[in-house]
Order: sequence, then structure tokens, then C-alpha cells
Amino acid sequence: MKYTTLAAISSLALSVATIGHAEPQAEVLHWWTSGGEAKAVGVLQEEFAENGGSWTDMPVAGGGGDAAMTALRARVLSGNAPTAVQLKGPAIQEWYEEGVLADISSVAEAEGWADILPASIAGHMKCEDTWCAAPVNVHRVDWIWANADVLDSNGIEMPTTWDEFNAAAEKLQEAGVIPLAHGGQAWQDATVFETVVLGLGGPEFFQKALVDLDPEALTSDTMKASFDQMRTLRGYVDDNFSGRDWNLATAMVMNGEAAFQIMGDWAKGEFLAAGKVPGEDFLCSSTPGDGYLYNVDSFAMFNVDGDDKKAGQDLLAKLIVGPNFQKVFNMNKGSIPVRTDVALDEFDMCAQKSSEDMTAASDSGALLPSYAHGMALRGAQAGAITDVVTAHFNSDMSSDEAVQMLADAVANSM
Repeated sequence: MKYTTLAAISSLALSVATIGHAEPQAEVLHWWTSGGEAKAVGVLQEEFAENGGSWTDMPVAGGGGDAAMTALRARVLSGNAPTAVQLKGPAIQEWYEEGVLADISSVAEAEGWADILPASIAGHMKCEDTWCAAPVNVHRVDWIWANADVLDSNGIEMPTTWDEFNAAAEKLQEAGVIPLAHGGQAWQDATVFETVVLGLGGPEFFQKALVDLDPEALTSDTMKASFDQMRTLRGYVDDNFSGRDWNLATAMVMNGEAAFQIMGDWAKGEFLAAGKVPGEDFLCSSTPGDGYLYNVDSFAMFNVDGDDKKAGQDLLAKLIVGPNFQKVFNMNKGSIPVRTDVALDEFDMCAQKSSEDMTAASDSGALLPSYAHGMALRGAQAGAITDVVTAHFNSDMSSDEAVQMLADAVANSM
């Protein structure tokens, strides 16, 4: 009996020692494949390696993450989930409900996440009472980017209303410049659409229509006006927009082929990666109207076997929310830190404006989750809205028809 007890104690000690010395390993599935994004994720790979970790990269390009989610489902169904996966918003909870997410509460509590993360964003990272994802950043969605030289040479200021945007676009078209760089992909259509809804309806209307899915809001005159503006914007896009990736649209603004792009601040990462200077080479301004649409990137940790993979998850979670990564990554990515205690002195003017606006929006109740980027709604409802938006944008559908189709699509998705 004494020998058995000693053997058990020795075995336990050996097991603990083995876990303590497990080399952290992480296979990371993400869709950060463009220039600015790839540079940013490289920061995390480097820091992971510096802390003794072994990183296996699994980038899946295309579709704003749609292709990555298809790859993820195949991996999970085959019982071979990646260590960490770029996930966000309600999708985190959907995977939790399938029983495949790991609990990283021990890291979150040791690092004091509850004290350094905005409460609304922390809520997205929790699955019931446990922490199941690590937030990377805060992206603002409702941005207009512009080529400074193109605007200057045509005597155009950054627009502050949609009427001003339309007037500028008409002037640019007459000068032979493409007013709006856009890629004909459903998620890009949705991105533009939600900024129009926010601008024309305001934060309260956006909440009712695209978060609460209120039927009256979905069929209202304000929603019709939003589809009217989308139809107008369609006229400012070049004929070759179909299927174009977002970063290629950004490049059109960079090289002066187009004047404006409506896109989240990951577009800024492209400008910066190309050596462009904000305020000189390119301009940034929130889209017309009040409010702030946020898109928070995060990594959810999946159930894995092996102490090395679990050690990898813990190290990843710690580094992702750590102050060094939050600063260096976000300066490369174009976003702002999710931590509230990271100084922005070294960040550019667009990031500083984003942070100021986020604080103001949070105080006034105008800090809103992006529907187009998976923060506000579950997949079925978001997909139903986007299908209608894209169908309208690529046809002669009237705004009256669009709002009725919108209400019906949302109702059928429930």
C-alpha cells in the first residue's frame, strides 16, 4: 500500500512536471492573408516563438472568413479541431453550444481581463460564465478612405453627409475618376449598407433594425431611404467590380484610380503596409452620421488533446491580450487595442480618432456591433439580410420591393 501511494505521488509529480514543461504548440486557423493582415499576424507568430512556442499557420483566404469557416467545420467534424481559430461575435457562442470550445478562464483571471476590457466587448468573449475566446482588437467599420491628391486636385473635401458624398461623386465622375472603389462580394455590399443605415437612421434606428430586427424598422421609410442611397452608390462603382477583393479596391484608392472606399479600418493597414502616410497620402473620416460600428477580432480556443496544445492555447491567450502584442499588432493591423490601458501616443491620427470616437459612442449609447461583420447577429439572420442587400445592389429591384423582401427574409430565418 505504501509503495502504491508513493508510486501514485511520483506519477502525479511527473505528470505535473510534464505539463509544466510541455512545449506550447498551436495550429492557428485565420483569414488574415492580405499585406497588412499578414504583417500583423506575423507579430503574434514571432512573439509566440520568442516564448518557446511552435506555431503552425493555417491561413484560409477569401470571403471575409467564409472560406475559413467551411474549413473549420470540416476539421471539427473529423475530430481534428485546430488549437485556435479566428472567430467573433455570436459565432463563438454557436460553437460553444456544439460543445467544442475550451475554457481559458484560468488565463483570463490571472491576467485580469475583466478589469482591462470594455464590458460590452468582454461579453462577446464569454460562454455562459467561462472565458472561451481572447479579443485581439477593435476595428471600426464605418470609415471612408480617400486619396488625398485626387480630392485636392478636384477641389473636394471629405464628405460629412450622404448628400455631400453624392455631390462629390458626381463631380469626380465628370472628371473621369471612379468615385467609389468597391468589390462585388456580399460582405462588402453589407459593409456599405450598414454604414448607410447608421448614417440615415442614427444609432437608435440601427439598433432596432439590424440588431433587434424590429419588423416596423425593417419596412420603414428610413430603410427605404437606405436602399435608395445604395442604388445611388451603385452608380458610382466601376463596371469591373464583381468579385474584386477588398484589398484590391483599397489599392485603387492608393494609386489614384478611385477616390473613396467605404471599408473598416483594416483598409488602413494596407495603406500603412504600402508606406502611405495618413493625412498626407490618404484621408480618413467616419461615414456620414453618428455612432460607431465595431468589429472585434478574437481567437476562440477549441477542445484539443495533448498538454503541448493546451499549453499553446494558454500562451496564445496570454500573449493576445498582453500589452505588447496589443500595441504592436494593432499598429500594423489598422485597428486599436481592445485593452483600455494601452497608450496611443505612437498610433496614427486615424487610430486616435477611432479611440476618441469609441469612448464618446460608448458614453452616449451609440457603440454598436456590426451586423455585416458577425458581431450583432447569428449567421442565419445576418445571411438573410445580406442576401437581400446583394440582390438589390445587383439588380433593378425597387426600394419598396427590397424592404418587403428584407422583412420576409428575416422572419423566415428565425
